Amino acid sequence: MDAVRLILTSRRALAGSSGRTEIFTEVWQSQALAQAIGSRLAVSGPPELRGEALGLTELAGRGCGVLDAPDLDPGDLRAAQLTALDDARVALLDLGSLLGEVGIALVALASAADDQGTYWQCMEAIDAADEARDRVLEMLRKLAAREEREGAALPER
Repeated sequence: MDAVRLILTSRRALAGSSGRTEIFTEVWQSQALAQAIGSRLAVSGPPELRGEALGLTELAGRGCGVLDAPDLDPGDLRAAQLTALDDARVALLDLGSLLGEVGIALVALASAADDQGTYWQCMEAIDAADEARDRVLEMLRKLAAREEREGAALPER
C-alpha cells in the first residue's frame, strides 16, 4: 500500500483513539510507519535525503522502543503494509502532520496521567516524535532546495 494511504489511515486511527492503551497503540503504529518510510527513503530515495532518512529511521525506532509493543496481529501492522512511496514530498508532508498529531495526543495523555511511569513514557515518546518530525521537515527543505536548483537550471523559453 502507498505510504500516503497508510499515513492517512494512521491519522484517522489516532484521531479516533481513546484511552491510554489505544493511544499508545496508535502512537507506536505511527512511529513504526515513520521508521519504515525512513528506511525506504534511506535505501531508494533521492540521494540528498538518505542521511536524514536514516536518522528518521533511528529516531522513529526509538519512539517505538519507549513504548510497549502493542499486541497486534501481523496483518494489522501498518508499517508492514508499506509497498510504495510514490511521491516523497507528499508522503513527507503527511508524515510530518501525523507526527505532530502524535505529539498532541501524547501531551493530552501525559496531562491526564495518574502515574509517573505513564507521564515519563509520554515525555520520551513526545521527544522522539518531535525529533522525527524535525528530520521530516529537514528532508522537505532539502527537496524544496533541489526543486529550486532544478528549476533554475531549466532554460527560459
